[in-house]
Amino acid sequence: MKTTRRILSALAAFTLALSLTACGAKPAAQSSPNASSGAVYRTLDEIKQSGTVNIGVFSDKNPFGYVDENGAYQGYDVYFAERIGQDLGVKINYVSTEAANRVEYLETGKVDIILANFTVTAERAEKVDFALPYMNVALGVVSHDERVITDLDQIGADDSVIVITGTTAETYLIENYPNIKLQKFDTYANAKSAFENGGVAWANDNTEVIAFALQNSGYTVGIPSLGSQDTIAPAVSKGNESLLNWINDEIKSLAGENFFHKDYEATLTDTYGLDYEESLVVEGGVVAGNA
Repeated sequence: MKTTRRILSALAAFTLALSLTACGAKPAAQSSPNASSGAVYRTLDEIKQSGTVNIGVFSDKNPFGYVDENGAYQGYDVYFAERIGQDLGVKINYVSTEAANRVEYLETGKVDIILANFTVTAERAEKVDFALPYMNVALGVVSHDERVITDLDQIGADDSVIVITGTTAETYLIENYPNIKLQKFDTYANAKSAFENGGVAWANDNTEVIAFALQNSGYTVGIPSLGSQDTIAPAVSKGNESLLNWINDEIKSLAGENFFHKDYEATLTDTYGLDYEESLVVEGGVVAGNA
C-alpha cells in the first residue's frame, strides 16, 4: 500500500512538472535579467558568446536604412551597425522594423539594439534606454509645389496631414494641433505613396522630408523645422546596462576617427550634399552647444 502511495505521489509530481512546462514556466537561468520590469534582453557577454547581435533597422527608409537591389541593407544607420558588429566581433542579424514596433521589439527581446532613426523623447526613455546621440533632427513638413504649406494654419478642415504611426510627428501634431486630421500609415512606403497620390502634406523627421523633396521633383519642404530640435540615438532594452555602456564607449571612441562624418559622406552626401553635414552629424555623442 505504501509503495502504491509513493508511486502515485511521484506520478502527481511528474504531472505537475509537465503542466508547468506546458504553461510556459522557465528555469531560473532563463528568466529575464530585468524581471522587475518584465523586460527581456541579452547582456553584452551573452551577445558575444552567441556570436550574433540582432539589430533593428528600417528596410524602406532611404538613405538611413533600406534594402538595395541586391537584397543588402544599406544607409546611415546600417553603416554604424556594421561597425558595431565588427567591434563586438560578432555577426549581424538585421531585423526589419517599422516605426511603431521599435519599442516593442526591444521589450520582447526580438532585437538587442535599435538603429532605426530613433528620436530620443522622454516618453520613449521610460520604456527603453537610449545611448549617446549620433545625429540631430527636427520635424518637417513637405507639400506639393502647387500648394506649398509654410504654416500648419493653412491646413483646412477638409484636409489631412500624412504621418507614420509611432513617430514623433504623430505625437507632436496630436498634442499641439488636435484639430488637424491625420492620415496614419504603418510603413514609410505606404505614407509616401499616399502623399504622392494626393495627400496635402506629409509630416515626418525633417531629414526624411528634405530627402524626399530632393529626390523627387514637384515637392517643397515649406516647413523645414517644426517643434523642438531633437537627437537620434541607439536604444537598448530598459536596464541592459552592460550593452548600453559598451555602445556609449563605442560612440565616444569613434569620435577619434571622425566616424560619423565619414558615415555621412559615405551614405548621405548623394542625398543632402555637404551643406547639411555639420548641422546633422553628432560626433562622439556631444551635441553642439551642450559640450
